[in-house]
Amino acid sequence: MKATQYFLYTRRRPDRAIIQDEWIVRAIQHPLREERQADGRIRRWARIPEMDNRALRVILLEDGETVHNAFFDRDFKE
Repeated sequence: MKATQYFLYTRRRPDRAIIQDEWIVRAIQHPLREERQADGRIRRWARIPEMDNRALRVILLEDGETVHNAFFDRDFKE
């Protein structure tokens, strides 16, 4: 999995350290929803059953494969 330095740095936070690589890959490969931001980055969401079905948002760079951010999105609406 390709990742930015920003992602690697923020992943050390306790609230982000619990996010498993396999969940990120799941969101990338099988998103419930996808949106493109004005800056070209891509947002993808997936529900994570192992975490009480919480929504994981993954932000990718314009290339569609480099992870820039990943976090549980409390405001996600399907």
